[in-house]
Amino acid sequence: MEAQYPAHWEADVVLADGGTAHVRPIRPADADRLRSFYSRLSDESIYFRFFGPRPRLSDRDVERFTNVDYVDRVALIATIGTEMVAVIRYDKTGPGEAEVAFLVEDAHQGRGVASVLLEHLAATAREHGIETFVADVLPANMRMMGVLRQAGYTAQSRFADGVVRMTLDLTPTETSAEVTTSREHRAESRSIARLLTPGSVAVIGASREPGGVGQTVLRNLLAADFTGPVYPVHREVRAVAGVRAYPSVTAIDGDVDLAVVAVPAESVLDVVEECAQKGVHGLVVVSSGFGETGAEGRERQDELARTARSYGLRVVGPNCLGIANTDRSVRLNATLAATVPGRGKVGFFSQSGALGTALLQRVAQRGMGISSFVSAGNRADVSGNDLLQYWEEDDATEVILLYLESLGNPRKFTRLARRISRRKPVVVVKSGGTPSGHSAEELGLPDSAISSLFAQAGLIRVDDLIQLFDVGQLLAYQPLPAGPKVALVTNSDALGLLAADACLAAGLEPRPPVNLGPAAGAAEFGAALEGELASAGVDAAVVIYMPPLPGDAEAVAAELLRVSQGSGKPVLTTFEGHLGMHPALQVTEPGTSRERPAPARGSIPSYAAPEEAVRALAQAARYAAWRAQPATPPPALDDLDPARARTLVHNLLSAPEPAPASGPAAEPDPGAGSVPGPAVDIAGTRRGVRSAAFAEPGPPVEIDAAELLSCYGLTVWPAEMVRSPEEAVAAAERLGWPVVLKVADPGASRRAGTVRLGLTGPEMVRHAYAEFADQLGEKVLAVQRMAPQPAVPTVVGVVEDPAFGPVVSFGLGEVTARLLQDQGYRLAPLTAEDAAALVRSVRAAPLLFGQYGYPPVAVDALEELLVRVGRLANDLPEVARLDLDQVLVGESSVMILGARATLRTPAGPRLDGGPRRLS
Repeated sequence: MEAQYPAHWEADVVLADGGTAHVRPIRPADADRLRSFYSRLSDESIYFRFFGPRPRLSDRDVERFTNVDYVDRVALIATIGTEMVAVIRYDKTGPGEAEVAFLVEDAHQGRGVASVLLEHLAATAREHGIETFVADVLPANMRMMGVLRQAGYTAQSRFADGVVRMTLDLTPTETSAEVTTSREHRAESRSIARLLTPGSVAVIGASREPGGVGQTVLRNLLAADFTGPVYPVHREVRAVAGVRAYPSVTAIDGDVDLAVVAVPAESVLDVVEECAQKGVHGLVVVSSGFGETGAEGRERQDELARTARSYGLRVVGPNCLGIANTDRSVRLNATLAATVPGRGKVGFFSQSGALGTALLQRVAQRGMGISSFVSAGNRADVSGNDLLQYWEEDDATEVILLYLESLGNPRKFTRLARRISRRKPVVVVKSGGTPSGHSAEELGLPDSAISSLFAQAGLIRVDDLIQLFDVGQLLAYQPLPAGPKVALVTNSDALGLLAADACLAAGLEPRPPVNLGPAAGAAEFGAALEGELASAGVDAAVVIYMPPLPGDAEAVAAELLRVSQGSGKPVLTTFEGHLGMHPALQVTEPGTSRERPAPARGSIPSYAAPEEAVRALAQAARYAAWRAQPATPPPALDDLDPARARTLVHNLLSAPEPAPASGPAAEPDPGAGSVPGPAVDIAGTRRGVRSAAFAEPGPPVEIDAAELLSCYGLTVWPAEMVRSPEEAVAAAERLGWPVVLKVADPGASRRAGTVRLGLTGPEMVRHAYAEFADQLGEKVLAVQRMAPQPAVPTVVGVVEDPAFGPVVSFGLGEVTARLLQDQGYRLAPLTAEDAAALVRSVRAAPLLFGQYGYPPVAVDALEELLVRVGRLANDLPEVARLDLDQVLVGESSVMILGARATLRTPAGPRLDGGPRRLS
């Protein structure tokens, strides 16, 4: 029987030059593929691999190389199309050690194939407890030594017996993570650059029918004056729109970099095969009839993505509007939209093809320019994550606007956004409620939580398309505000007051409006704005010019531009109700004879109403405050023992079902808060324990989390479970008076009447026990020593969200706060700044800081607890849920009164944290 391997060992990957390949374990059925691969190798490559000539592989060699056990012997191959282009393997040689070797076809050397294979093989090795790779390399084999040394792992080498023995410690390091991230970034950025900067374009399916999809794209390409050749492809006609047509893409004489596909859905796969044969780099599939039509269409769409990626092609779409690049050296309009904005600073991604045309029209109407535009449609392959990687490196893009209907890989999205937002603002339009493509059950988080996670990553999330462009035009043409203090210069007292109220509502600090009166002209506006901007107490200015009678608007605009230049402070206007970039308020860049001048930095955006200007400014101020915070890593904590925690979790998930407990003697030790079930060895810190993440899936296991928390320096307040009044009194004597008697149900704290506080003697305990028995019928109660007072009750939680990964939640434990779902959320792990922001994100946070009659409490200790819980959540994907209910925050410390966890074997590892893969 053929050995099996985990599904997550297969992956589509982007290579260093932007092409794609498929990585998977080798199989016995690959024998002929291996022979063909070997036949294409040069003598030098064979010599470096086998240390001597080997003209061909014997049948025995082929059988040995293609039959592995996927544990002690593992081999991964990279394929492009149907051909194998590289192989890497390890053979276990001892405890925790394996020998590694790889071989790349000469035609594909230098494309980064070996590096990405090494990343994937190292991940598979760690799953099986292999900690070290050893490789014997000929001194002349500089390529292999370079791949091993540049992987980011701790590497050592020594020369003996004519070979260099290299040893790699596979323990992930900051350097290895940075190497992986950097290579992923460069590869995905290049793959999108190949789409947006083609040297030539073929339009496949360009018919003579006026208004047809293919002909529309063709005419738009020609109208934009694309700088390279354009090739219509049609099976029958000789010319389309006056341009010579070809019967197939393979019949085209010159190279083809990009193909726009506008054929019926059932013919698209045949076109992909032809494009691969021609050497096309990427596809834009505007054809419909895929995932949007149902299950059959979804299968066709998945097959499109698999086939294209297997041949090294990236795909935009299907069912998309197309792509555009306004770079004057490209002038690409491969879209169905006749109107594409001029050159600008904004990169624009729209998942919706249907909305794409309207969105581009709105951008153009506002006078904004774009650097490039991508409509991903059904997003079978290219997603917003890919565009983020590209725009991060694109000097022509200073602001990124995203209209998303689904999140793709949210964990990767937030990771990228957190990095990119440090340099360039990213504005995301809020799709109502849970993004499509993810059900509420799949996400496991309310929409407010998603907003919190986006804010943590520095994303500017807005409510609608109007705000998307309102914020975008401010960020594209004006500097960021240094703070929340806003000057208001107006010729209308009523509009000035509206603007001031809007500032207060948005969290800004308005100065008293400077009302110049309805007759004010250029001199008055210029002097007032200049005075306000010169004040140290002003971070931004909103100017309202709404004259009741026609005035000299051109002169006023010129004066506003003059004064604002060089101030370093953003200026926004409501200029005669104009929406967008008013021509008189633009600083222009010179265009060519074919282009209108494009707005440049320093242009002043205008808004239809002052409230809209203020809302955009508030978003920019919050983003500026986030960006001003230093990007610090999670704090180092020396007293953690994650290895012991992993061993504990592994043992609990792999243990047999515990026998039912009976009688008082079966209760856990009160001092330890121990875990129900059989005894487990958690004392060792054994390396190489196989993570439960890769075991066979089993049922969830609910545990008392005290022992798990102790691995992260957290102690749960001792408690004992009791089943009679006598047991309750005995437990109270052991724990020390006064005590608390409460219902043992983990959810009891959410119900009124389930706790009796301040019991100071045996009679009080017996009386409380009798009350519970009479009123609630509860048979199992908990006795706990009374925690020091005063203290503020809070609740801390963790959920392993299927989309975002580990998320930490926080809220106050008061009934009212629970009913109002007043909770904050942050992605794990948490920095100290994340923890502080999480505490302050809930509306009831003032109760922790000495307001409303509460004493101030140890918020610093609470923040440290959140950091520790975040570290636990990040380290242990098996922790599906963790509830610390309640956490009392006292004057000098925090006390965890109860902790329950649900453990579950994940379907696989967190793929975003592993080797590179397309998602």
